[in-house]
Amino acid sequence: MNLTIDKDSSGQYNYTGAEYRSLEHYHYGYYETSMKAIKNDGVVSSFFTYTGPSENNPWDEIDVEVLGKDTTKVQLNYYTNGVGNHEYMYDLGFDASEGYHTYGFDWQKDYITWYVDGKAVYTATSNIPSTAGKIMMNVWPGIGVNDWLKPFDGKTPLTASYEWVTYQSTAKAN
Repeated sequence: MNLTIDKDSSGQYNYTGAEYRSLEHYHYGYYETSMKAIKNDGVVSSFFTYTGPSENNPWDEIDVEVLGKDTTKVQLNYYTNGVGNHEYMYDLGFDASEGYHTYGFDWQKDYITWYVDGKAVYTATSNIPSTAGKIMMNVWPGIGVNDWLKPFDGKTPLTASYEWVTYQSTAKAN
């Protein structure tokens, strides 16, 4: 699956992003994708779970985000009932835009452990989300969040690629 940031041909917006979201909601278990991210200032390539007020739920989210300004790192984060500020930057030791790598997280009642290429890289144990969410992937230009992403330079098209996505309703076997 390819997700592309491009110019908006409708004229309504300057740019378009792209998103995939599952129809179903998923709960505790192990989530994983094989992804090649976009390398470009001002953009995000992501893999996450999400639910929120638009679905009459609390805002609960678990994120894997590669920021195009530095694709040698991945930002791991989560929101519980709309409360975030749990960002953790992990140094990948490779450039996420140059090839496919696996990114996953094991979400359980009392913890979230994130994985890169099968290796556990970070665990959170406080205020863990509890509401089932949709599995999502998206790419977008971050207009107005220059402090986080750097300014978007308007370059298009930009494409992130996903080889596969999996979900297992049990904890990851270590």
